[in-house]
Amino acid sequence: MPGSEPSRRPVRIWLYTLALLVVGMVALGGATRLTGSGLSITEWRPVTGMVPPLSAADWAAEFDKYRDTPQYRILNQGLGLADFKVLYWWEWAHRQLGRFVGLAFFLPFAWFWWRGDLSRRLLLGLLGLGLLGALQGTVGWIMVASGLQPGMTAVAPLKLAIHLTLASLILAGLVWLAAGIRPAAVSPLASARLRRTALALPVLVLLQIFLGGLVAGSRAGLVYNTWPSMDGMLVPPADVLFAVRPMIENFIDNHALVQLNHRLVAYLLLAVALLHALDARLTLGAGGAARRAAGIAGLALAQAGLGIATLLLAVPLHAALTHQVFAMAVLVMAVVHARLAYGVRAPLRGRPEAAVPFGYEGLAAHHA
Repeated sequence: MPGSEPSRRPVRIWLYTLALLVVGMVALGGATRLTGSGLSITEWRPVTGMVPPLSAADWAAEFDKYRDTPQYRILNQGLGLADFKVLYWWEWAHRQLGRFVGLAFFLPFAWFWWRGDLSRRLLLGLLGLGLLGALQGTVGWIMVASGLQPGMTAVAPLKLAIHLTLASLILAGLVWLAAGIRPAAVSPLASARLRRTALALPVLVLLQIFLGGLVAGSRAGLVYNTWPSMDGMLVPPADVLFAVRPMIENFIDNHALVQLNHRLVAYLLLAVALLHALDARLTLGAGGAARRAAGIAGLALAQAGLGIATLLLAVPLHAALTHQVFAMAVLVMAVVHARLAYGVRAPLRGRPEAAVPFGYEGLAAHHA
């Protein structure tokens, strides 16, 4: 029977490789959005869409479809075929990478399952991530379709935020599973307070990513380009924050409130990270968990600085993309820290294996 002993190291390498690919998807998706390329392909063709236009007639047909979109008629009237091709290749590359990530998940998954290398817990987790991935692809098309509706020149902010958050959830799930299949046991932190705070950090990061998606989708970063004030006001007045009717839509479409919420959760996340790092240091001394907590606080501080710089510079492509990708780094480290804070059981069977080199996770051995 194949797979008489679980092979944990290849599974860890596979999961972390998938995590890197997801980060690449987020980066390419951000570039696609920032270059205004996301609506250049107007059809969802999961299989035949793999083949790009190969002839002048094919390109002309694709261009005609784009010229029938509101984005072209309202924003890009007069755009030439050469410029359209630039937009098209960005979106095509994003979709192709999505297909590749799907294959990179399902083919090794089937192999490891057949070999018996996946425990029941890991198998269920991976099946859940597979379903999330399928949902992500569907939401991606729903998001694009929202931008093709009459009067729209970009995708709906809420759908963009959901799309980005789903990608972040998949990344968090991959890292959580990978960090949980270490070659040796890791004891949970003795302090329940530290464990709970460690788990709260990735939740706050995910919330902040969602709010960042709303800022990006509504282009709220192009206004109030001052800090710490918002054009001279610490908090804009209520009639500005809730100017849209119905009131609930202010949380999605009102630039002032969308940006303020993103700022406030950033302050909350930074405060929790710093207090957690101090608490871990005072409670645990200079152990690995305290160093991980300090690392998260440092990353959160750096990410806040990137966010401020991006805002002050009025969201240039390079700053916005760096800010978005760095958010994934903060999320990865927060998830690793949370997973190890709750402990990892020793392998039930199989020979000891060397850990996949992963510097931040390597601090696990000395958390007390």
